[in-house]
Amino acid sequence: MSLRIGIVGLPNVGKSTLFNALTSTRNAEAANYPFCTIDPNVGMVIVPDERVDSLVNIYNPKKIIPATMEFVDIAGLVKGASKGEGLGNQFLSHIREVDAIVHLVRCFVNDNVIHVEERIDPARDIEIIEYELILKDLDTIEKRLDRATKNLKTGDKKIKLEVDTLNALKTHLLTSRLAKYFTDTLAVEEKQIINELHLLTDKQVIYVANVDDKDLSGNEFSNKVKEIADKEQAQFLVLSVEMESEIAQIESKEEKAEFLSALELENSGLNRLIQKGYELLHLITFFTAGEKEVHAWPVHRGCKAPQAAGEIHTDFEKGFIRAEIMKFTDFAELKSEAAMKEKGLLKIEGKDYVIEDGDIVHFRFNV
Repeated sequence: MSLRIGIVGLPNVGKSTLFNALTSTRNAEAANYPFCTIDPNVGMVIVPDERVDSLVNIYNPKKIIPATMEFVDIAGLVKGASKGEGLGNQFLSHIREVDAIVHLVRCFVNDNVIHVEERIDPARDIEIIEYELILKDLDTIEKRLDRATKNLKTGDKKIKLEVDTLNALKTHLLTSRLAKYFTDTLAVEEKQIINELHLLTDKQVIYVANVDDKDLSGNEFSNKVKEIADKEQAQFLVLSVEMESEIAQIESKEEKAEFLSALELENSGLNRLIQKGYELLHLITFFTAGEKEVHAWPVHRGCKAPQAAGEIHTDFEKGFIRAEIMKFTDFAELKSEAAMKEKGLLKIEGKDYVIEDGDIVHFRFNV
């Protein structure tokens, strides 16, 4: 399953530094000038999950494969991006390819780091980005409407539904509201019409306020971002990208834990961001585990057993017979499949079983 989250924002808000910290690399050039990221950088990020460590301790497997997500560092957008300013069209196309967006907003003052708009104003910065995304989506809709309207004379009810839906969405976007707040209310057929457009503003968003390390609990700027996130019913997170970059360079788990403890933090901001991204995509994790391998598999919430089996191999889904299910909480306590069977805690489930987060699964299939 390909899971991609794009990091967007104005130039010099900390996107490349955040990407570097997330991927624990220096792949993205972090420089004090706009457009230092000309091509989108893509990095695989491990989804933190203590359950993997528990299964590894029990099975001592030869191979460990955690769940992962892709993060994409997309170059800074500026006013006029939808019209091609600052290589805008190229960068906007990169956003179209992601599943969700981390909107990074500058909430720190530093005279040594240039602000493309010359002063800190989170509300204005968010408006600039979202306005450009909306303009690009309006352009996409206009092109589709033009083609659909020409076919109205055929009398096809599907064409009329398409034109009506697109016109309603156009009216919605012209009020400066993102498409996702329109599509949430649509019927299945209408949603299919919109989904085909791959709109930039029809993606879930996490607003991330980038603060100084002295403002980890927030400041006047991050409070403005939170107000906007609350209004949009979106996810919100405060973190110091610079500090997270330092934490990411600490290799020892023990040293990292000590560093976080000194800051009175239970978890790093990066881990919280990754987990929020996971939730934003409506993902859960099931496991396959044994002496050969412990593997964490991301699937969408509501996924049934055969489809989950298909994530491992298409043959598993085609020839699905049953799924043997153990709940992680029970298994972590009993620590063996034999004990689970003895207690009657290994369940046999069929094609209609909906996978739950933390399920340890063994699929039976025949091809």
